[in-house]
Amino acid sequence: MIWNEVDRYLEANRARFEEELKALIRIPSVSAQPDHDADTRKAAEAVRDNLIASGLKAELIETARHPLVYAEWLGMPGKPTILVYGHYDVQPPEPLEPWLSPPFEPTIRNGNLYARGATDDKGQMFTHLKAAEAWMKVAAGFPVNVKFLIEGEEEVGGHSLEKFVAESAAKLACDYAVISDTSQFAPGIPAVTYGLKGLAYFELAVTGADRDLHSGTYGGAVANPLNALAEILASLKGPDGRIQVAGFYDQVLPLEDWERAEFAKLPFSEADFQADLKVPALFGEADYTTLERKWARPTCDVHGLWGGYSGPGPKTVLPCKAGAKFSFRLVPNQDPATIERLVREHITRVTPPGVRVDLITHHGAPAVLVDVNTPGVQAAARAVEVGFGARPVFMREGGSIPVVGLIKEKLGVDALLLGWGQTDDNLHGPNEKFSLADFHRGIKAAARLLYELAI
Repeated sequence: MIWNEVDRYLEANRARFEEELKALIRIPSVSAQPDHDADTRKAAEAVRDNLIASGLKAELIETARHPLVYAEWLGMPGKPTILVYGHYDVQPPEPLEPWLSPPFEPTIRNGNLYARGATDDKGQMFTHLKAAEAWMKVAAGFPVNVKFLIEGEEEVGGHSLEKFVAESAAKLACDYAVISDTSQFAPGIPAVTYGLKGLAYFELAVTGADRDLHSGTYGGAVANPLNALAEILASLKGPDGRIQVAGFYDQVLPLEDWERAEFAKLPFSEADFQADLKVPALFGEADYTTLERKWARPTCDVHGLWGGYSGPGPKTVLPCKAGAKFSFRLVPNQDPATIERLVREHITRVTPPGVRVDLITHHGAPAVLVDVNTPGVQAAARAVEVGFGARPVFMREGGSIPVVGLIKEKLGVDALLLGWGQTDDNLHGPNEKFSLADFHRGIKAAARLLYELAI
């Protein structure tokens, strides 16, 4: 059986796969920092060369910023086509002080590979490259048609990818997209993620007088932008956790009974969750569990505040300007453009007299929900079970992956979200890690997916 030969190839090349991943991770492809532009290109070239060495036709596609890597093998007419997406760029490693080993010198401790990009997303993306290599070397092809699209701007918004996908729908046509940029539910409990939250992100500026004023001389006679900002932000959400923007919940898709039942079966302790975070109490919308709030209910959070004086000692200033950044995590059926309109209308209603407001929209992305009963999702579940030795659970995720919505909108296909990482992998933070055991399990699951999708 050809699968057994592929599996033997994976086992025989485990050590080499690890060394090749380390080599890719050593390239500091920080897309946000222009000083690393040459490194980011070097990482793209490394991904391209790896695909070529596997026997695939691969190329760099130039963009206004960082190149895309594209490869394809279309030797199975009549069989499904999958599009494997990933990204080779990484977050900045700063602050450097908390790192126990240099962020771009991959180091193994306790079975984990520590480095920037280990799990987000070089390590996870690389599993699909090695799965492809195994099939190409053993069988000189795949059981299905495969396209690879690996970008270098995911950590800075993915604008070049958006343009390319919009202009290249025919080139990228597929039956499913496959993305490994999420996590398992817990160690030993692999998962297929079928839902992601969307996002509506805003910045609010509140302006009063044309200059900072003495609070004793002008206090009580002129509106304070900081006070006004606090009033506006406080109006967005009530003490019960419900968002108070009129019409906000009109399109929210409720959780289905089977979902609530499946979530309740998962080995999740709210007490342990609270203890791990060291918070005095958990908080959220009434009548929902913590997992339901995290995965399937909309949220509103303030991310930054500024204005006035915050240095040492007192300064009785009445500031002329204040600002905040805040966002809403959205759930299926909520439209970011509609939410923006509702938020603007709400802020207009609640803004106190004496100040001017300017609301800037930074980012919007719809939520994603995939039918778990499709042949593709069921094939993915079988593949994960082979790779990890355990039947995966179906879970949602509170984060947003804009490319999933982009692929759905432009290509009309769902994404199979198969994450090999763990929730404590510290992606974006110091001491990012990736379990080497999960790295190899992920390669096996990715290779098996090609087999299962062909059935």
